[in-house]
Amino acid sequence: MKRIASILLALVLIISFTACGNSSDEKADGSDSINNVTQGNQNIANSDGKILIAYFAEAENSEVDAVASPSVVTIDGKTVGRMRALADMIQNETGGDLFSIQTSVDYPADIGDLIDYAAEEQNNNVRPELTSHIKNLDEYDMIFVGYPNWWYDMPMVMYSFFDEYDFSGKTIIPFNSHNGSRFSSTIGTIAELEPNATVITDGFTVNERDVEDSADDIAKWLEGLGY
Repeated sequence: MKRIASILLALVLIISFTACGNSSDEKADGSDSINNVTQGNQNIANSDGKILIAYFAEAENSEVDAVASPSVVTIDGKTVGRMRALADMIQNETGGDLFSIQTSVDYPADIGDLIDYAAEEQNNNVRPELTSHIKNLDEYDMIFVGYPNWWYDMPMVMYSFFDEYDFSGKTIIPFNSHNGSRFSSTIGTIAELEPNATVITDGFTVNERDVEDSADDIAKWLEGLGY
């Protein structure tokens, strides 16, 4: 009997440790404890409102011509910023309106300088000035929001973006490009910045080297969201 009891106790401990491990995985993006995040299994296509696809592309906010920037890709002979390319793919599937998040900052074209600049912005908690503005936000129910991942976070201009707009009652669907860090904790951050919006955790994330070949993956992702 003692041996059986010992075996049962061991099984209980194993199950307990496994549960703790799963809980840690769920908290990886920092969003599971926030009330306004939701998995992407709901059918978000059933909406009467319009769709907005807002994106920040450093190539459209650079101190040099976009063609010379390392943050661009060429698709069907057209050279665009990586985030613009992903936004175009989403638009092709959803018919949403595009909105480019513009700032007064001219970001460095050199990738090394850009990395240093992004780190300095984060360290100083900078809020870059926005020079483009959504004039008809009330018309939109769903907001796709796209951004690159810099230093495991959104570019600071995205904080300016969320500071400017109140997305209460709307659904936010993130998409991003990265160099290995995926979303990091940015979805949870968005949920904190927009506590009265519904934030979809099943966003689309892709390594920046694979952006050009993402059209089919985006179509499948959107199909899973109800498109």
